[in-house]
Amino acid sequence: MKPGPVVIKLGGLAVEDPGRATPLLRAVIDLHRAEPAGVIIVHGGGRAVDEHLARLGLVPRREAGLRVTPESEINEVVAVLAGSVNKSIVGAVQSLGAPAVGLCLGDGLTARARPLTVRGVDLGRVGEIDGGSPSLLRLLLAERYIPVISPIALDEGGRPLNVNGDDAAAAIAAIVGARLLVLLTNVPGVLDASGRTAPELGAPAIEALIGSGVVHGGMIPKVRAAVRAATIARAPALIASWDAPADLQRLARGERVGTRVLPDGLEPASSGGIA
Repeated sequence: MKPGPVVIKLGGLAVEDPGRATPLLRAVIDLHRAEPAGVIIVHGGGRAVDEHLARLGLVPRREAGLRVTPESEINEVVAVLAGSVNKSIVGAVQSLGAPAVGLCLGDGLTARARPLTVRGVDLGRVGEIDGGSPSLLRLLLAERYIPVISPIALDEGGRPLNVNGDDAAAAIAAIVGARLLVLLTNVPGVLDASGRTAPELGAPAIEALIGSGVVHGGMIPKVRAAVRAATIARAPALIASWDAPADLQRLARGERVGTRVLPDGLEPASSGGIA
């Protein structure tokens, strides 16, 4: 049975200015061509949304790290994420010679969503994924298109919901049966106690590194988010740097890069990690 596709979560420079992210997008295309089942891109765009709302005189508000999206703002959020950001990435990919198709989570019933409430707080038009169908994505991948998915979902009434980008990527990975979820961040991996990049970590090992102070500060939410994403995706989540396109090129050659974070409840088979 052919392995599932690789799902890549894009953020940072690749979303803010795809024209300057040419080396990274070229590496994504190389990986797509090397992978039997292809690559799916899921992107965020929080900074672009913040800048757009600021131009309208609106101040972003967050609760538990999630954007609060009032009914009065959801159309603006959709315009940025499913519109300008999505199409700029599609355009940048196609300018490099690979066919891409821009989608949102709700297209083709790919992902079902429902409103999300955190600690009893109403986040407005913010959603979480509750299942879906891989049919449309499999059709596109079979024809070797690169799906580029914005984190805009639709509720059962067909109205838009804004979904956290990492959670959207993890949910898509679960829906399509991905073999790997790649979370591109501003770090090349997770350092262990000796200062070297750990090739593979499970949730207990990560909590031990946090408890000992080896993993600290802004890295703590990153690694815990990776565990959550891997658990949702039911596949390893690779932490790698969006500023190091060579890592994706090495991944396309079958080499080990970054840190693979295993789903909660699954520990590495050995201290040496996996190939």
